[in-house]
Amino acid sequence: MEIEFDIKITPNVLYDYMLQHTYSRLPGLMGTLVGVLLLFLFAANRQPLILIIALVVLLYLPWTLFLRAATQAKSTPAFQKPLHYKLTEEGIQVSQDETVEQMAWEGMVKAISTPKSIVVYTTAVNACIFPKKDLGDGKYKVIEIISTHMPPKKVKIRG
Repeated sequence: MEIEFDIKITPNVLYDYMLQHTYSRLPGLMGTLVGVLLLFLFAANRQPLILIIALVVLLYLPWTLFLRAATQAKSTPAFQKPLHYKLTEEGIQVSQDETVEQMAWEGMVKAISTPKSIVVYTTAVNACIFPKKDLGDGKYKVIEIISTHMPPKKVKIRG
């Protein structure tokens, strides 16, 4: 079983990935927790400075991720053209122009879904991002192939 498709990494897709990646880790969660605690403190004390600090803490990270996604989508040469993916029994092959890279299923770290994408981590910080809008109905076949070739404990995908 295999499937081939082309995807385009847009600022919106990259932002969705960055949000998930950041807020699924301790620093992102801690920042949110501190911001929420500051909101509770504001509710108890009604000090405007506390509200300002809480809003800065809560909004800084999403805003900087939004700016970074826009910059990265425009400045990364690989994101300027569609990427061609082929999911096979052996692994994931990605190509663009004359460049081809093959990654074995055994080396994949985990697979997750975000509201807009299916993401397969090839390392702890690098990933193949498959925007659901680019996959169309092929999304279910992609999920099936990933689920078949990766251990269940590494796959956390919701359709």
